[in-house]
Amino acid sequence: MVLPIGDDNRDRRTTPIVNYLLIALNIFAFIYWQKWGHDVSITYSYATVPGEILTGKDIVTGTKILVDPITHERFQLPGLGVTPIPVFLTLFTSMFLHGGLSHLGGNMLFLYVFGDNVEDAMGHISYLVFYLLCGMLAGLSHVCAMLFLGQDLLVPSLGASGAISAVLAAYMRLFPGKQVHLWIFLFIIPVPAFIAVGVWFAFQVMNGLGMLGGQEAGGVAYAAHIGGFIFGLLLTGRFAKGYISRRRAYGRR
Repeated sequence: MVLPIGDDNRDRRTTPIVNYLLIALNIFAFIYWQKWGHDVSITYSYATVPGEILTGKDIVTGTKILVDPITHERFQLPGLGVTPIPVFLTLFTSMFLHGGLSHLGGNMLFLYVFGDNVEDAMGHISYLVFYLLCGMLAGLSHVCAMLFLGQDLLVPSLGASGAISAVLAAYMRLFPGKQVHLWIFLFIIPVPAFIAVGVWFAFQVMNGLGMLGGQEAGGVAYAAHIGGFIFGLLLTGRFAKGYISRRRAYGRR
């Protein structure tokens, strides 16, 4: 098990109020809106469905009874519910939905560790726009990948991972040498951000390549992770322009 548990925040100048708000909204949505993940009707109505994004139309399907090929256990797969908002807005709503406590907890841990410094560099409003924009672009990356790879376009995707991937990319670009504390089994090891984030991204790419075999690796939307990361790298310079200019001016002194 490898998890980031903290970093060096001694140079942070501001309170990351937007980052705290995003974490609170994700937790609130899971507890109140999704009812601790038990309200599957919300999940299947407000998650991003590639087929809906590609056609611009709401798709409603019936409940299916599936049989596990190994255990032969029968289980019920809920159908896609009615989406009471324009389907394109699910690229936004899906960012605040999670599939379970571990999904939520892992995403919020990464956002807590890496988001505060990125917000400090970009400023509160720019960070919020960056987060939401990259999150929606990550969702579109997933939709395009599903179409290109011939995947099931009716499988919904959800989670903040795409937006958080962009935050990781921004962190690596803005603070490549900052020490990130990784919990590796029983040890806590400080490593530079470019190594911690770089290894994470390499893992996403390797697992994402499993999609070429015909199915999404482990049910995880790796295309959204990779897309979010790439868009994060590309857009960081625009959203953190002031911080980058100050850093360059300081370096010339």
